This record gives sequence, structure tokens and C-alpha cells, in this order.
Amino acid sequence: MFQPVSSKVSFPELERRILDFWREHDVFRRSVEERPESRTYVFYEGPPTANGRPGLHHVLARVFKDLFPRYKTMRGYRVPRKGGWDTHGLPVELEVEQELGLRSKPEIEQFGVEEFNRRCRESVFRYVRDWEAMTERIAFWIDMEDAYVTYANEYIETCWWILKRLWDAGLVYQDYRSTPHCPRCGTSLSSHEVAQGYREDTVDPSVYVQFRVLPDQPAPAELRLADGVPTFFLAWTTTPWTLPGNTALAVDPGAVYAVAEVESEAGARRLVLAEALLDAAVGEHRRVVSRLPGRALAGLRYEPLYEPRDWGERALMFGPEGRLVPAQGPEVPVRRVVTADFVSLEDGTGMVHIAPAFGAEDFELGKAERLLYVQPVDLRGAMAPGSPWAGAFVKDADPRILDDLQARGLLWRRATVTHTYPFCWRCDTPLLYYAKPSWYIRTTAVKESLLEGNGRIHWYPEHIQWGRYGDWLQSNVDWAISRERYWGT
Repeated sequence: MFQPVSSKVSFPELERRILDFWREHDVFRRSVEERPESRTYVFYEGPPTANGRPGLHHVLARVFKDLFPRYKTMRGYRVPRKGGWDTHGLPVELEVEQELGLRSKPEIEQFGVEEFNRRCRESVFRYVRDWEAMTERIAFWIDMEDAYVTYANEYIETCWWILKRLWDAGLVYQDYRSTPHCPRCGTSLSSHEVAQGYREDTVDPSVYVQFRVLPDQPAPAELRLADGVPTFFLAWTTTPWTLPGNTALAVDPGAVYAVAEVESEAGARRLVLAEALLDAAVGEHRRVVSRLPGRALAGLRYEPLYEPRDWGERALMFGPEGRLVPAQGPEVPVRRVVTADFVSLEDGTGMVHIAPAFGAEDFELGKAERLLYVQPVDLRGAMAPGSPWAGAFVKDADPRILDDLQARGLLWRRATVTHTYPFCWRCDTPLLYYAKPSWYIRTTAVKESLLEGNGRIHWYPEHIQWGRYGDWLQSNVDWAISRERYWGT
């Protein structure tokens, strides 16, 4: 016999009755313990706890994570589902910083790292009840009574054990590389974290800078350096704050470069740039006096825009095996043109400004060509002491650097560009690509094994296999694991 069903349904009341039924009959525990131990599938879950109540994306993620364990349970498996609390990391620190009115790492150190960490430890379970209530309401059946906690010593010991195994296998090493760095948080970010903070329509400078070619050097006849007309390499950049760190210019060895004569306030001068970009970079009012391949420019020297010794700083250079050593003696590198395979002819001038202290490609090129290494910016993003912009944040220094170059007749054109730029997903600070030492796990050592394993997986949807996921495996780089913070580093 069927009971009548009312057309008026109270969904909150219906939900409450179902929840009461599950509690009364201890359904989750029985769904695990009443299955044979010979067929076991273990599932672990560690929801984040910091920064407030769980949002919709957290709820949906946990629903989808629960589908596979439920499927295994329905197939007759015994599926212990152990909950866990990820209690460490910068999100916890940021919340405590806000509560204490702290704005930087030095202020945390002044407050006291031990007391700061104690506050972080106290804060991490602030939202446990919210998570437990949400977990029950969406029927995310998981063992919360015996959950793991990442700040427990036994958990931390396990992490060290894993790291020791990786070390013994030769998969852990320290290296000096360019990494995405947040100057406010004072730490490197992983590629996954960087991907969360890209902003479209970011407005930055778009500037064309002139580097004067030294006249007293052997040079191709096409440059006509002996006739007294000053000649300049023309380079384009959206980061003027890196120009004090310039130590080379890169060209495409196979591209055609033009020597274009133009008129300026200081009289006639010649600009050297890729012929394909003449119209966009220089305009119609020019006269091309000669052409030559990019490889013919390699080795030519030019005047530095800035010298670090003028600010009381010592420069470094790339020595044997790519190590940084003091720049001294007769082997000190000069600013010169080098060739590179990453030079684009789609925009700019076809001459790339190289500052090895910043971009990853610049740093690797610096090692390969044994260039000079100049670091005019500290880890807080402030310009070097002794410089004309000492203490200024890099983005604030941009217009002052451009004014200086313009006053010296070295700025061809200045404008702005709208493009995509990475910001720290936690604090909205522009990221800087900054060369510094970090520890890495050599994930590339198992790249081929990962690709082979991916080929044996039956994917739904099929395009993910060699699309987004396959591309990620193919582009795998070693994992930077250094985090220069305090709570749970």
C-alpha cells in the first residue's frame, strides 16, 4: 500500500529526517565495517581549514571526490575514508597577520616568530564545526573522529621520512634559478599557485630603449660605425625596473636586421632592429641604410645603461658550471649581443633585453653565455640602496627610471600595454621573477615513466589524456619546494 504524498514538500525537514536516520542507524560506520577486509580500498581526504567558511567550489570538489569511494563501496569493497586537516601554510599566516595588524615578514619577526606560530596553531581549527556540518549535510561520509592533522609530530616525521627517501634516491637538490617570487609574502610560489593569480588587462609600460653601440670595436661594415653617426640597438620591454640589471641583448641569429637612420632632437642616429618590426617600432620616417643577419651582430659591445659600481655594489658573473662568482679581474664580462632561440619577431624589436637576475630564460642564457649578473632589487621588491630610486618598489620606480633614460636621450618611445600578468593569489601583489637559491625535487627524472603510465590510463573524457593533463606531464619541470615563511615551512 502506498502512502499519500503531499504536493507541499519541506526540503529542510526532509533533509533533517534523512540525517537523523543516518545517525540513528550509524550508516557510515556500518558501510565500512560490515564489508570484508579482503577487499579494501583506502581513501584519504584533507580539506583546507583557513580563511573562512567553505565556499561552493569546496563543496563541489568534495562531492566529486566522494563519487569514486561511493562507487567502490557499492561494488562491495571495504572503503575506510580517513579525514584530515591541512593546518599549515601561508593562508593561515595571512589570516593571523590581518588579526594582528602585521603587513610584512620583518613585522612578524619584530612581533616574535614563536608567538606568531602559536597564534597560527590556535587558529587552524577555528572553522572545524563549519566543515563538519557541511560534510554531514552533503553526505560526504568520512571518518572525522580519527582525522589526521598535519601539525602532529608523527605526520611531520612522515614528511621528513619521504624527503629522506627522495634524497637517498638523488632526487633532491639545491640550485640557483629564477622563480616566481611574491615580494610582500617574501616567498617563492609554485607553478600551480602562479596559475591561480594571472590577471588579464593588466596595464604596464611599453617602452623602446636605445643601447649605444661602442664605436671602437671590430664590427660589420653594414653598421658604418666609423662615420661618426651614433648607432644604437633598439630593445623593447614592459618591465623598466629590470633595466638596471641589463647585461646583454639577444637576437635571432637567422632573422634579418635593419640599420635604420632616423632624425631625433640630438640629430641623426641609426637604430638596429629586426626588419620585420621596423614599421611598428620606428614608423615610416626612417631610411634603411643596410641589412645584415642576426648572427653578424653576436659579440658586439654596447654601453651599459647603468653600472652597479656607481651605487657601491659589486656585480657577479657566471663562472664554470654556471655558478655565480665575484666579477673581478680581466675576465669580467662586457655588455654584448648574444643569440637565442626564444627571440620573437611577433612584437617588440627582435632585440631582447636580458637581465639574468630576473627572468628564467634570461638566467639560463646568462649561464650559457657566462654573462655579467647584476641584481638591483631586493627580495622585498625595493630598488638597491645607493641607486637614484633607492627603496622604491619596482613598479613605483618604473616612471622614474624612464624619466632618467629620456633625459639622457636613451628612450625612443614610451607608452603602455595591456597584457596578462601574474599576481600573488593570496595578497594581490605583482609577482617578480627573481633569481635565488631554492630546493627542488627532480620530478623530471621520472617524466618518461609518468608519460608511459598516462598512456595506459583509460580517460573520460578522452581528450584530457593528451590534452590538459598530458600537456602538463610533457611540460613537467622540477618541483621547487622552498618556502621562506614561518608556519609549517
